[in-house]
Amino acid sequence: MRRFSTITFFLVLWLIPASITAQEPGSEQRTREILASFNKSKHAVKEKHGIRIEKYKEIRSEPVLRQDVRDYSGTYDVPDLGYRLTIQVARDGGVEAEGYEPAGNDSQQGRRFTLRGAKIQGALLSATKVYDDGKAEKFEGVFIKRTDFNSPTDVGVSSFGLGVVGQQVEVGGLTLDKLFYQLKQ
Repeated sequence: MRRFSTITFFLVLWLIPASITAQEPGSEQRTREILASFNKSKHAVKEKHGIRIEKYKEIRSEPVLRQDVRDYSGTYDVPDLGYRLTIQVARDGGVEAEGYEPAGNDSQQGRRFTLRGAKIQGALLSATKVYDDGKAEKFEGVFIKRTDFNSPTDVGVSSFGLGVVGQQVEVGGLTLDKLFYQLKQ
C-alpha cells in the first residue's frame, strides 16, 4: 500500500505542471507580458564630498480579476495628460467604451475614439480602437492594482486602473510606450 501511495504522489507531482501549462490560454500569457512592463525598481546611491544621496523608486503591479466584470465599468484617465476612457460593461459581459486623447501639439485638436469588438478575458481588455476619422489600431490593456513605493520601508500608495501598451505618445520631449489610466473616484 505504501508503495502505491508513493507512486501516486510522484505521478500527481508530474501531472500538475503539465496540466497548468496545457490550460494556459494566450490571454494569461499576454496579461503577464503587459503587467511586467508596468513594474519598475530603481535604487541608486551617490556619495560625493562626504554627502550621501539615495534615490529609491519601486512600482509593483498585479492583475485585478473581478468576479463580476461589470465592476470594471467607469471613467479612467491618465493624470495630467488629458487621456480619458469610459468603459461600460453589461451584465452579459459585453463591453462598450469610448475615449479621448489629446493632440501631440497645440496646432491640432485631440481625437475621439471608440473601442470595437472589445472583450475582457480575465484582467485583459482587448479591442480595436477606431477614431472618428475611421483610422483603426489594436488596443490592449490590463486592469491592474499599481503600488508606488518611495523607500524600502514605505507601505506604498495603491491605485486601480487600466495599463495600456502599444501606443507611442510624446510628452514634453519624452516618448512613452505605455499609459496608466487610473479609475476616477
